[in-house]
Amino acid sequence: MSVRSPLRLVLDTNVWLDWLVFDDPSIAPIKAAVETKRAEIFIDAACEAELERALGYDLGKKRTVDIPDCIALCRRVARRIGFPVPEAERAQLPACRDPDDQKFLEAALAARAEFLVTKDRALLDLARRVAHFRIVAPEAFEEADPSRSLS
Repeated sequence: MSVRSPLRLVLDTNVWLDWLVFDDPSIAPIKAAVETKRAEIFIDAACEAELERALGYDLGKKRTVDIPDCIALCRRVARRIGFPVPEAERAQLPACRDPDDQKFLEAALAARAEFLVTKDRALLDLARRVAHFRIVAPEAFEEADPSRSLS
């Protein structure tokens, strides 16, 4: 019996907010994959900085967010990407029409991720143009997750 390495995931800011603030049921399969060690999440400094900024926004429903607690949980759950991707590799990525989202493509490449999980239309539109990893919405992750057959 072969043991499969955990899937390597990068989450965009909206997916992180769903995890840390909204407890959105669409990310339950991602949480389960992480909790059962079938997946690992990776984040870099640029993505974490955007998450921290987003946690400071008005998130509606008179919701109060403890930013330090959310960032601490993110850091417990995710492994830090400590090195940037060489320019030659970054040049192979398609350009996202939203330049602010390019960092997620670069993080997924640097992490050698199998999946970039996003709700962002600009990133999802690139799904067929990226060869190094799959870009999926949270709702599509469970079906796309090859490790779920091992549970």
